[in-house]
Amino acid sequence: MFLTKIVEDPHFFTYVVVTMVISVVLHELAHGWAAIWQGDRTPIELGHMTIDPRVHMGWTSLAMLCFVGTCFGSMPVDPSRFRHRRSYVILAAAGPLMNLGLALLALTGLAIWLMGTAEGEPASPTGENLRNFVWTIGYSNIALFLFNMVPVPPLDGSTVLAGFHRGYARMVESVRNPATFLIAFMFVFTLLASSDYGLFAVSTRVSQGYLDTVYAIAGR
Repeated sequence: MFLTKIVEDPHFFTYVVVTMVISVVLHELAHGWAAIWQGDRTPIELGHMTIDPRVHMGWTSLAMLCFVGTCFGSMPVDPSRFRHRRSYVILAAAGPLMNLGLALLALTGLAIWLMGTAEGEPASPTGENLRNFVWTIGYSNIALFLFNMVPVPPLDGSTVLAGFHRGYARMVESVRNPATFLIAFMFVFTLLASSDYGLFAVSTRVSQGYLDTVYAIAGR
């Protein structure tokens, strides 16, 4: 899919790389801000409160992004410094919520832009590229939000669910290698990738549905 999109639109590679770098960096910074708010200054002490993607993603992740269109990031924290017993839930939720906020900001801005354009008026090449870029930010961050909120260790959604469901928390703790869950999930994720139930197919429908809702509210 990644290579197909690049063939269809030569600018798609740039859209994705810039979008993912910005989104992952802000996702990790949101974790850092939440950790600091909850009493843990580890992100500051280890120099991770920066916009430098090399710090959050590393060269391996950046290389994966450029060659296969996927990447990851990290934010060091020390749970022993947290003020509250469930501070880790706030920390885990902060990253995905940042992605959701970026998606809503991009899609709302795109909707306003499109509504301000005369119907049938062709966009300039630069304008078309910018619209496609903003659209990529929107649906990609919906995808990141949905992916990270899946309750599968070590994704953020697992930590959030464990904070509210003791039975689930005990089940995760009982598994000797929680990464087993992620391997199983990624297997299913790969099988569904090219179907109507794949992550990006769903996020695209959700994003378009949001745009349609904004149009309907605005009477367009």
